[in-house]
Amino acid sequence: MRRAARTGLLAAALTGAFTAAHRESIAAAQEGPTPAAQTESPAALAEVRRLINAGAPGQALAALQTLAGEADAARRPQIALLFGVAHYHADDPSSAIAALLPVVDRLPADSVERREAEQVLGLSLFVVGRFAEAVPRLEATRRWAPENLELAYALGQAYIRTHQPEGARAALASIYGVERDSAGAHLLTAQTMIRLELDSLAEPELKTALEKDARLANANFLLGQVALFRGRIDEAIALTERELAVNPGHATALSQLGDAYLRQGRTAEAIAALQKSLWLNPYYSAPYILLGRAYMKKGEGATAEGMLRRAIQHDPNNRSAHYLLAQLLQQAGREEEARREFAIAEALSGTRGP
Repeated sequence: MRRAARTGLLAAALTGAFTAAHRESIAAAQEGPTPAAQTESPAALAEVRRLINAGAPGQALAALQTLAGEADAARRPQIALLFGVAHYHADDPSSAIAALLPVVDRLPADSVERREAEQVLGLSLFVVGRFAEAVPRLEATRRWAPENLELAYALGQAYIRTHQPEGARAALASIYGVERDSAGAHLLTAQTMIRLELDSLAEPELKTALEKDARLANANFLLGQVALFRGRIDEAIALTERELAVNPGHATALSQLGDAYLRQGRTAEAIAALQKSLWLNPYYSAPYILLGRAYMKKGEGATAEGMLRRAIQHDPNNRSAHYLLAQLLQQAGREEEARREFAIAEALSGTRGP
């Protein structure tokens, strides 16, 4: 089944994931005033820091307004930095960018303030989708925080979004502890590209991975996934079968094979592959949905209904399962039940399509 990778959802997750890292920077800044901080009231700045640390960025922003309006903050780098950090923690990355861009390069090189500003600015740029601008800021941050996996992950995605696979591969390889030019690094990069729906970038990475290691697990499966999505069914089947030759217990590959067979009208072969998938992983909804379609084609309504209801049991928010069940119930003349399932499917519109 096609993945639903959305930058906005990912960015929201990253906002929470990086909170702890940011608070470490804030705590370090509170250990003692640096030259950049000495121009402002230490007590006032410490109070703002305390509020941010306490998860009260709105109160921190209100306190900052008593020190200087945001229009004046660009003339006072320490105040602008705090505005930027507070806005970021208030889930307002655009305002964080507006506060930090004018002052980040004016903060002393290698100071705690400069590092914090570059980190927050890089992440804010990433969150709003300004990936090309985010890359140099995130790279700068990695120089002093090489062990921060979240920063490396954001940087890898930013490189992918700007079509720089080598940079992405280096960043992702550092996360997973593999050599940057290894088959595994190419595979990891391709997996991330596919999740971000950049399949055209992923294909060369996967092919290079297989050139380096012809038996690399998951590479043929992912190439088959790309081929299936693009409607190249024969190619998808061949690639998925290659994956299963290496890894016969790959439940998702068996589901993918069943999907491809079903698209070719090879219903019996599809059912066999999908049943094998469920024997390996009975908690994955996709094979149940595909089996529902297969049994609908065979005219076995009761069996199809059972499969679709099992899919909904495992994934209640799957629009496809509700929509197909509604169609099946409508065909059976069970109008009230069908209307209920259609209504659920409509409410879930935009999650998973039929």
